[in-house]
Amino acid sequence: MTKRLLFLALAGFLLASMLLAADISGTWTGMMSFGDNQIPLTYVFKQDGAKLTGTVASPNGDLPLQEGKVDGDKLSFFVMVDMGGNPTKFVGAGTLKGEEIALETKSPDFTTTMTLKKAK
Repeated sequence: MTKRLLFLALAGFLLASMLLAADISGTWTGMMSFGDNQIPLTYVFKQDGAKLTGTVASPNGDLPLQEGKVDGDKLSFFVMVDMGGNPTKFVGAGTLKGEEIALETKSPDFTTTMTLKKAK
């Protein structure tokens, strides 16, 4: 019985450690390639369990993240951007890798990847 309780306590501690390690709250920066143009982006993430909120600062201003989620080391969200009077949905999906996030962004017209780095 004692071994079983010790095992459960250890398993719970490891699970809690993994969940805490995956917290992506904070400021992250990167460059999005759009054709020959490089667009600087700054993401401010706020994680509350599996819920992800925040903004992305872009040349179009601050855009709120919508339907943000975190599942282990995976994250997803979308933002709506006014593209010349046409609302366009940009869907982001990424993987946390230490102090970096490998992020893929898709819209109806293109897909691009970028690396976000946590601001110090």
